[in-house]
Amino acid sequence: MTRGSVRVDSWTWAVRLYKTRSQATAACRAGHVRVNGERAKPATTVKVGDEVVVRGGERERIVEVVKLLVKRVGATVAADAVIDRSPPPPPRELRVAVAQRDRGAGRPTKRERRDIDRLRGRL
Repeated sequence: MTRGSVRVDSWTWAVRLYKTRSQATAACRAGHVRVNGERAKPATTVKVGDEVVVRGGERERIVEVVKLLVKRVGATVAADAVIDRSPPPPPRELRVAVAQRDRGAGRPTKRERRDIDRLRGRL
């Protein structure tokens, strides 16, 4: 028996976009997964040819469903089940530098906190 569709949380876990099934389910509930441009609930089904967009970490992953998988498989089989259309990550030079304090410097003062907030664009 061949399936015509699979749950999106199960499929994203099976093709190794998430480490655990519960992480995939939580990402769907939080709105980090889209199927064909629509926000996906965990039970949303995917079919061959669907576009799945996964937000998380530093970048967005855009993949097309080539093969339906229910169980987690090896990395080579998982790579054959998707077509990765994600844009390449930005070069390290273009990433925003995060302010870091020296180890053991203690808590920031009020002035330093204001500087940090200004740097992060919160002020």
